[in-house]
Amino acid sequence: MRYREFWDLVDEVLGRAHGRVLVSDLRLGELGDRTGAQALDEGVEPREVWHALCDELDVPESRRWGADRRRPAPPRRARG
Repeated sequence: MRYREFWDLVDEVLGRAHGRVLVSDLRLGELGDRTGAQALDEGVEPREVWHALCDELDVPESRRWGADRRRPAPPRRARG
């Protein structure tokens, strides 16, 4: 997932204003209690931030990828 795709999904799934506030302010336990913005700034892949944000907000799988059914859902990274 590219940064552009991440922000497109934030805008579409969470709403432009609300989603951007969540990325900048909501601390995510999956990301070491960092905000999504902090994690992105520190080099965490956008797809990992997206999954953590969706998990925290209980966004169902069916809504995580927006309305475009052709958009591929990036898989989670295997944790080792």
